[in-house]
Amino acid sequence: MKTIAVIGAGIVGSFLAYDLTQYEEVEVILFEKHGDVAQETSKANSAIVHAGYDPVDGTLKAKLNKRGAKMYQNICKQLGCGYQACGGYVLASNEEEVEILQELYARGKKRGITVEIKEREEVVKNEKNLSKHIRKALWVPDTAIITPWEVCEALVEEALWNGLQLHLHEEVLDIKACEKGYVIRSDKGQYSADMLVNAAGLGAQKIMEMVEAESLFTITPKRGQYYVLAKRSQPYVSHVLYPAPSKAGKGVLAVPTIHGNILLGPTSEVLKKVDNATTTSGLQEVQEKVEKIIQHVPYQEVIHSYSGCRPTGNNNDFYIEESRRCKGIFHLGCIDSPGLASAPAISEYVIVELMKLPLTFHKKKHIVHRQKPLIMRNLSETKQQALIQKHPGYGHIVCYCEQISEQEVVDCIHRKCGAHSIAGVKMRVRPGMGKCQGGYCEVEIAKLLARELQIPLHEVQYDEDSYYEVAKEGRR
Repeated sequence: MKTIAVIGAGIVGSFLAYDLTQYEEVEVILFEKHGDVAQETSKANSAIVHAGYDPVDGTLKAKLNKRGAKMYQNICKQLGCGYQACGGYVLASNEEEVEILQELYARGKKRGITVEIKEREEVVKNEKNLSKHIRKALWVPDTAIITPWEVCEALVEEALWNGLQLHLHEEVLDIKACEKGYVIRSDKGQYSADMLVNAAGLGAQKIMEMVEAESLFTITPKRGQYYVLAKRSQPYVSHVLYPAPSKAGKGVLAVPTIHGNILLGPTSEVLKKVDNATTTSGLQEVQEKVEKIIQHVPYQEVIHSYSGCRPTGNNNDFYIEESRRCKGIFHLGCIDSPGLASAPAISEYVIVELMKLPLTFHKKKHIVHRQKPLIMRNLSETKQQALIQKHPGYGHIVCYCEQISEQEVVDCIHRKCGAHSIAGVKMRVRPGMGKCQGGYCEVEIAKLLARELQIPLHEVQYDEDSYYEVAKEGRR
């Protein structure tokens, strides 16, 4: 039996945990310094599975983006996660940007990705709120959207059913070589591992520096700020809308979500350290830039704003290499866009590299699959009534904006990798994601957490940094 430690439970670390636990004779330990999975870059991004036409030829991004994007639909179906191939338009408003579209078109064609150049008249039939300045667009039908944290939770939950050891709220402080592998010291204990994968996202450079004599890469946090628009019966946009890309990135987008909201963003702010605060200037920048691709933006329908940092590297590509000093340690650094789209392929790539070591990999004959969560609002009325007869909790709605029942909340608390805070419940089943942003349901969720975890109400956590009674006074 060999032990493989994975550091970081974002989208890449979660895929690694999921994939590695499907092999015999492998014990997998997943360390996450936060109190839940998907708490940094994987929680706050544009949630797009880019098709793979954009990365520069010859890069790992180009190779792994295309492969990863093709893997997502089947993975999401198996796990019971939302996946929607809504398609995307890359928009051009002048001749220089039209030339960029032509370059992307040629790149996509070369890679076997379906791409088409569309005239404005064709695009505006599908997107009524297109800016009057848009002249042409690159149509990419395989562009898709997911809910990243939902995928992370599902991957880790299924990995737990198959033997994963999950260490939440446990930060790795040091890594030392020993006679039979490596000793990992955390803020809670000491562990042994034969191999280690550094998938720590924004913290990957710090982990790398524990092992290497010299710096292999540097990571700079780049903040992206977003607006969230409320759901409406007729969506404001129906496809992912990109401006023509620049050196700074893909630009400020308009993005439909799986659940019917619209995201506007992100900015691209280079920071000295991670800072997830939203700013007046940042959100003003979102408004100014998004109006270059769309018009009649319904800012009165903004229900939330947020920001997140991505780990931008110094080499304009992913860094995925075995340690120069320590055999069996792999560093996954600089996993910024298209990291989400590439994640399943990154995991696959790393496992192929691990197989080159003196290690026997055999797929398990029997894989345990998690029971997919039941989403009450998606059932027919007949099925809803039958379910309520068996489990009355499904008939008690605790979040009217999102139509979430008590039993759905209870279920998400008691699942493997279950919720243990208000924010954790919100991420898993969406109470507090609607127009009132928890104004009604937050107290109901707090009471359910107290009841199900058998703790006093004042001990219920809003998130890992605050308690409900404190948070409710000053959070909004």
